[in-house]
Amino acid sequence: MQALVGTMSMPAQGLVRPGRGKLVITSVATPTKNPAARLAKRSKVELIKEKSDYLRHPLMEELVNENTFISEDSVQLMKFHGSYMQDHREKRAFGAGKAYMFMMRTRQPSGLVDNRLYLVMDDLADQYGNGTLRLTTRQAYQLHGVLKHDLKTVFSSVIKNMGSTLGACGDVNRNVMGPAVPFKNRPDYVAAQKLANDVADLLAPQSGAYYDMWLDGEKFMSVYKEDPKVTADRAFNGFGTNFENSPEPIYGAQFLPRKFKVATTVPGDNSVDLFTQDLGLVVIMDEADPTKVKGYNVVVGGGMGRTHRDEDTYPRLADPLGFVEAEDVFHAVKAVVAVQRDYGRRDNRKQARLKYLIDEWGIDRFRTVFEQYFGKKIQAFKPLPAWEYRDYLGWGEQGDGKLYYGIYVQNGRLKGEVKKALRAVIEKFALPVTLTPHQNIILRDVDPAHKAEIAAMLRAGGVAELVDWDSLDRLSMACPALPLCGLAVTEAERTLPDINQRIRASMTKVGLAADQELIVRMTGCPNGCARPYMAELGFVGDGPNSYQIYLGGNANQTRLAELYADRVKVKDLETFLEPIFAAYKDGRRPKEVFGDWVARVGLPAVKAAAATAAASLPKPAPVPVPAANGNGNGAAAAASGKQLATK
Repeated sequence: MQALVGTMSMPAQGLVRPGRGKLVITSVATPTKNPAARLAKRSKVELIKEKSDYLRHPLMEELVNENTFISEDSVQLMKFHGSYMQDHREKRAFGAGKAYMFMMRTRQPSGLVDNRLYLVMDDLADQYGNGTLRLTTRQAYQLHGVLKHDLKTVFSSVIKNMGSTLGACGDVNRNVMGPAVPFKNRPDYVAAQKLANDVADLLAPQSGAYYDMWLDGEKFMSVYKEDPKVTADRAFNGFGTNFENSPEPIYGAQFLPRKFKVATTVPGDNSVDLFTQDLGLVVIMDEADPTKVKGYNVVVGGGMGRTHRDEDTYPRLADPLGFVEAEDVFHAVKAVVAVQRDYGRRDNRKQARLKYLIDEWGIDRFRTVFEQYFGKKIQAFKPLPAWEYRDYLGWGEQGDGKLYYGIYVQNGRLKGEVKKALRAVIEKFALPVTLTPHQNIILRDVDPAHKAEIAAMLRAGGVAELVDWDSLDRLSMACPALPLCGLAVTEAERTLPDINQRIRASMTKVGLAADQELIVRMTGCPNGCARPYMAELGFVGDGPNSYQIYLGGNANQTRLAELYADRVKVKDLETFLEPIFAAYKDGRRPKEVFGDWVARVGLPAVKAAAATAAASLPKPAPVPVPAANGNGNGAAAAASGKQLATK
């Protein structure tokens, strides 16, 4: 039980034990590892991790056998390497077994992808995947449809071309998000993107199992070098954050109790959905010298996932923790991770995220324990301006004489002729790209002399202009869901385009403007990968062609939506939504958007007003559920798809 047993001690007055109630710490001291966690019953996954020899066995043996699948133990380990085994529900032969294949997810801090890796990913999708690339809400790639016997080829190709999948899934730090826009003349944006990369390096698994598995033990040498301060601060163990003499100095043999998500940003820019993260870091520049970073505001305890019919699981927004100086940021990150590692629940994975620990303790107690690992008191949170959501679509100046071009990708799925057109442009002009938190893509370092030719090539390849798309599409997000995700109970990505059309028709029918904006997000299960609990109108799958409806999030992604209704059938969408939209039209204040109206009047008032409005509206006829819009995963997959590029 190496991950839960420490060799350090602290004064008795500073001992921290799990449970509710107040705690007084009289000094900052080196903490012990949580004694209750050592004795608690552990989940099956905890035992799998502990006996795996740092993520090697039995996965290493099973990858070379003749089966098309791997065991449940290996499925859990495979996540840490960046892949999920999936069953293609629409490709099962009648009466036959499951159609196993694998989804591979990359690690791309801040979504940065160089030209070489983009072209390799495009090739791998065609040669070993299902012909599509999925851009995720955490600024990474997902490659679907890889067969087991091709896994090593795919993984090694990514690694040897400046990419990685290590830690893209599993009970470790996931892909670190950062601002996607390439403002080269903004030191704060440059610092936020560098910090995302450095934190990803700091918290990457260290044991070598990844290279043993995919490169036969040869750690691939590249031109990329880790920042020496990252290396030094990872090794530092002055306050009990590390396990001494362990192949995994931060994680230990059992890694974290659950996934851990980090984002970095600058004041005012909430393109990363900062408050949905386990740990958020906001760059604060030095007022005396705006080219230098003074430090970072820290927020902790956000998270989206929940479970149906389990009221002890819920989405949560992060709390302000405090401010740390620039030179201390890696120690602060390690301290937050160490608290979660040592005190997070390992008996119940549904309660294992950091948000539940903070809710149990309260932020003050969490801060006290954090300071023991940090080795000093954390400073007061610095004032910040109001947050704004920004998607950075269209043409913009980088500040270094080059341009960027943000392209909308419907639900993040690159496929067909649009995928070909993007490749042609990226290959011809040797462009790097950035994947955005909204599942879109930004072409970087564009020479202004090439702007017209690039625009023409994209247009000829089917990349539509902004005027051809509804703002509902631009602002919406969906997870992949069916047919591959094992957690999905209904559609998301494949059905949202049709749902958006029906929402627009309903809004227009009750007299709302044809360009009325509305943030819509949809997931096929309650895990919340597309962050539906932050939407003005959120759909969360709760059965076949059935959704929970959440209302009241805001445009700046700083307020949670609330559950409005359960088990709303897709065929009854108009009957359900039109009275709500009519009530909003009649009850809103000037320029008040939908989510703000819901939050102001409250759900009971919304329901009452909708009931009144329904009495005067003609009852719509039920709408048949359409065939799913293809995402490259099912029989209905379209050969090509129109995508949006802004002017």
